[in-house]
Amino acid sequence: MSKRLSSKYKIDRRMGQNIWGRPKSPVNKREYGPGQHGQRRKKPSDFGTQLAAKQKLKGYYGNIGEKRFRRYYEEATRRKGDTGENLISLLESRLDAVVYRSKFVPTVFAARQFVNHGHIKVNGKRVNIPSYNVKPGDVVEVREKSREVQIVLEGVASQEREVPDYIDADHKAMKATYLREPKLLEVPYPVQMEPNQVIEFYSR
Repeated sequence: MSKRLSSKYKIDRRMGQNIWGRPKSPVNKREYGPGQHGQRRKKPSDFGTQLAAKQKLKGYYGNIGEKRFRRYYEEATRRKGDTGENLISLLESRLDAVVYRSKFVPTVFAARQFVNHGHIKVNGKRVNIPSYNVKPGDVVEVREKSREVQIVLEGVASQEREVPDYIDADHKAMKATYLREPKLLEVPYPVQMEPNQVIEFYSR
């Protein structure tokens, strides 16, 4: 099990925001950072603002590793159009993100683990790579043997969030179709994400 799982709420506290919008987040009670000096707040520099935006976006998707996250940035710059919008589209196209958005599991961390353990099929074939790029029209489904797993039942029953418009989820069949790559404003982030700050951070 990844060490990231045990430290997910530290990400919230470090950011000073409940980035997943979950009721158990410690930020709901303490809006300052962890540690002895967590309550000291300085006005951040431009670099600090950009770094915080990057860390928040990385953290939201299960604390993606720096090398992979930079590759997303590089791919976003190669694509036509707004680089910030491209970055969001790439992140939302990750298989673990689609599984999470489809409400097959309750958290993005659970989605990564669920995919890793081989519970998901894409277009009828088992895929166990969380970063797998899902393309518009692809059908993501929970394997039949995995549909009664407690974490799946919890995810489907959750009232904390809705399935966004760019995914068509059928919870009876436990299938979801990724309809299209979303724009930033369509993605149901509980807090404001600033991909353009992330682009500025990497383009320094």
